[in-house]
Amino acid sequence: MLTVSQAISSVIIGLVQAISEWLPISSKTQVLIASQYLLNLSFTQAYTFGLFMEIGTVVAAILYFRKEVWTLLRVLFMKDKSTEGRNLFKYVLIATIATGIIGTPLYILSDSLTSVPLGIPMMIIGLVLIGDAVVIRHSRIKQREGTNTRKFKDLGLKEYIVIGFMQGLAALPGVSRSGITTSTLLLMKVEPDESFRLSFVIGIFAAIAAFSLTIIKSRANVMAALSQIGITGMLVAIVVAAIVSLFLIDFLIKIAGKSKIVYLTAALGIIAISGGIIYMVFGI
Repeated sequence: MLTVSQAISSVIIGLVQAISEWLPISSKTQVLIASQYLLNLSFTQAYTFGLFMEIGTVVAAILYFRKEVWTLLRVLFMKDKSTEGRNLFKYVLIATIATGIIGTPLYILSDSLTSVPLGIPMMIIGLVLIGDAVVIRHSRIKQREGTNTRKFKDLGLKEYIVIGFMQGLAALPGVSRSGITTSTLLLMKVEPDESFRLSFVIGIFAAIAAFSLTIIKSRANVMAALSQIGITGMLVAIVVAAIVSLFLIDFLIKIAGKSKIVYLTAALGIIAISGGIIYMVFGI
């Protein structure tokens, strides 16, 4: 039976996972902090739990990007031979391999850590977000001028590898996967709405890999979280994360094509920096 305390913790963790996964802030870091306080988990257990909780947002992403996922499956089984489909498959495959090369050893390293000064990466994230706002603003100006912007078809093998490598860095606590990949795409002068879409699509496979690694290597940490929240509580958190994610993905994809994304990104940067300072002051 799910207690009131477990129910509240489950909903909060699900909300934290959903909101932080798609915004340019580190979801595993936010879930790490929330689960340390709500479930009394150690740093290592909370870090693993943060990766495990990505299953909810993966389900949402697969549902939202079902057209892209279906295209990838058709290409895999040689049912789709279109240039667009093959390019998407090549992008996902190469970026995912590059992510694994960088991310796997970083995950193993992070899984052995007992603590990390989370305030520092949060402040770095904040500065990156503000930089993103400047990049997006510049991209908007160029887009209105009809110059110097790119779409997916303009990217090649080198860009796929770089994006994958950058995504691999998100295995480190405090580093946002969506934030770092979206920023990379924006710096490549890819249009903002396209940058968000491409970031979210390859994030599906990175999250599946992260979830699989936690099951294979860190099952004990997952069980420690499960003992505190319960199976029902875990399912509640995953369902909440999936439902909220569907709405948030749609919102971000739509707003990415509008000028308001500049102000949202800058505001998130200020919030991240403020949160980092608070963590540093209180020694979290």
